[in-house]
Formats: sequence, structure tokens, C-alpha cells
Amino acid sequence: MKYSVLLLLLVFTNCKPKVEKVVAINDTAIETAVDSSISPTYPKPAADRIGIWGRGFVNKTVAVVGNQTSVVQKIKGQDTTYVHLVDTLLSLGVKVKRVFAPEHGFRGTADAGATIKDGIDAKTGIPVISLYGKNKQPKDEHITDVDFVIFDIQDVGARFYTYISTLHYVMQACAANDRKLFVLDRPNPNGHYVDGPILEKEHQSFVGMHPIPVVHGMTIGEYAQMINGEGWLDYKLQCPLSIIKMSDYSHDSKYSIPIAPSPNLPNDKSINLYPSLCFFEGTTVSVGRGTDKQFQIFGAPYYKNDYEFSFTPQSNPGAQYPKHENKTCYGMDLQESKSLSNLDLEYLVTAYAKAPNQSEFFNSFFTKLAGTKKLQEQIQAGLTPEEIRDSWQNDLNAFLKIRKNYLLYP
Repeated sequence: MKYSVLLLLLVFTNCKPKVEKVVAINDTAIETAVDSSISPTYPKPAADRIGIWGRGFVNKTVAVVGNQTSVVQKIKGQDTTYVHLVDTLLSLGVKVKRVFAPEHGFRGTADAGATIKDGIDAKTGIPVISLYGKNKQPKDEHITDVDFVIFDIQDVGARFYTYISTLHYVMQACAANDRKLFVLDRPNPNGHYVDGPILEKEHQSFVGMHPIPVVHGMTIGEYAQMINGEGWLDYKLQCPLSIIKMSDYSHDSKYSIPIAPSPNLPNDKSINLYPSLCFFEGTTVSVGRGTDKQFQIFGAPYYKNDYEFSFTPQSNPGAQYPKHENKTCYGMDLQESKSLSNLDLEYLVTAYAKAPNQSEFFNSFFTKLAGTKKLQEQIQAGLTPEEIRDSWQNDLNAFLKIRKNYLLYP
């Protein structure tokens, strides 16, 4: 079935009508025409534009893939509030049948890797189905009884951040059951660069499913198009797909995420450092889980003679039993470091060089994060960050050519 929506919103400024429209809702990317005199210069996520596209879903039955970041911004005077997408859809008369929750859960409070159970959302009474754990893909019966599926989750642009893996499995389920998936696009806070080794097929996992670099520089909507276009779904199925676009976004846009995308990425600095520091998750070095400076610091007890800065990880609601719990760790505080526009391997290379027991520095998870065995081998061989980066440049250039085919924004 094809559904078309043509919605016009007239805004009168200086006695002249200004028109913003959404056209062809059954196209892959829902285009927008916006008068620049009334559009804010700050990127506006698709969810915030629900007043335009949301009416097309009235009286339809939908499933929502979302979490705590799935919000609609409401501005009244000087006050800004955020209303959950599910609540907003319900208020418009959209029938939300169920919610699918990714890693960290629907409300986003669970620790990384923690089991997410099915349940009922206390506020709305809507069933919540976990897509993290044994059942990463929606079951057929949870797809066939809805008209559409809506995906709205804030990503951070790193291959090992699992929301894009959840997107893959949702697309697989929609493709298998001929249900259209609407992806509400959101800014990529790390969308201003592309860097890192390309994942090799033999190292595929839930923290890396596709042959892309560590930092892909794409929005979640652009990435969904790539999954379809590159034939990455099983049996090369095609997901019926529409991307509801943002306004006023470019890949160089600076965007501060209003709600933490996961418990251990609390602010802009942690999100910017995350692609570079997450490699430490595959080592004996802590990245500050169990502190209030997650992914803004790193260290270990054995660096006592190398660094003055110290911290002590302790269990908290978002980090149960963190690495080096209740032990004083010594390392670096990067809260005041400059913003990154590429992967900074200096921290990792230096930490390995200073480690007293290098044979125990890496664990098996490191290769899953890197997507290749080469990175660990290069560090162990004493290559510099520049030499390591040079080694993946040809593959990166090839990816950039493919990436161009799926970009929706400059």
C-alpha cells in the first residue's frame, strides 16, 4: 500500500504567507521546502516538526522504536520543554500499539550490556518490547498488526554505538513483513568527520554489523538508506523506508543533544570523546564508568607513577560494578581538551606504552570494537598514531565514495 500526505502550514509574517510543506510521504526521503526567513538556523530534528507530518498518522496503528531521546521540543516564550514522542502521537490520535526499546531501555537508565526486559510503560500502559538481549529483532507478530513502524532514537555516529544495530534488525523485520518504516532523522553530533578502520566481515557483532569506519559521519536516516542501498539485510531484502528529514542541518552543524543518549554519555564532551575513548573498553583501562566524568577521563591503578590525576569508580544506577570498582585509578582528565575532528589514537597508544603488563592490556572485546585485528597488532608493534591512520586511508576513501550516495544533507 502507498500512502501520500501533502500538508501545508501557513505562517503569516509581514502580512505575507510563508509555506512549509512535507511532500510525498511515500518517497524514501521526505523532502521539505522551508522559507529561510521563518526557519531557525539551529538544526530541527524531524520529531520537532510533528505538527507538519504527524497528521498523516492520525487513526493509524503504529509501533514506535524509541527511548528517552525520542522527544518533541516545545518552545513557549523563553521556556523550553520536551514531550515524549509517544505522548505526542497519542495526543494527535495516533494509535500506538507498542514500543520497542533498544539497549539501555525505553527510559534509558540501564547500564551498558544490562539485560532489558519486556514490560509495560507505567505512564501510558503501552507494552514495551525489548530489542536488546536474546531477541534483537522484532517478532513477526509484533509487526504485522500495525500499519507502520516509527523509529526515533538519537545516535552519536560511532559504529559501536548499538542503536544502528537495532535499526538494522528493525529494518529486517519490516522488510520481511512488508511494513513501512519511518525514520525520524536527528543530527549526528559527530557528523563532521569520518575516520577509523573499516570493519572486517569476520569481526561482525552487535557492536559492529556493517563494513563502515568507526566514525561514519551520517545521520540515522542516511544510515538507514545505506543499509537498504548496500544490500546489508539478510537475503538482500529491501525495507519499505521513508526518512522524515530535519530542517537547517548540515554535517558541520554544531548540535548539543538535549537529553543524554545513554547513561554514560552525559554531555557534549563525552559524546565528542566517545569514539576515541571507547577503545579502552577492550582493555584494562577505565573510561570513568562509575564516576560523573564518564568518557571524559581514563586511567587505571597501575599508572600511579605516570599521572597525577586520579579517580575512584563506584557502582551507580548507570554503571553497576564498573571496571576497577573502589580502586584509585590514575590517568588523564580530558574535560578541558579541544573538540575532536578525527579519532585521537594518542591516548590509546600512550596508555599501552606506559602499561606495566602489556600482555594483559587488551582483551577479546577490543577486536570487536576495532572491527579488525590490525589495530591491536599495530599498537603492539609500536606504530605511531599517524602511521596507523595512514594504513586505513585507502579503505576510508573508498567508503567516502559510497557514503556520498546516501547523504541527505550538505
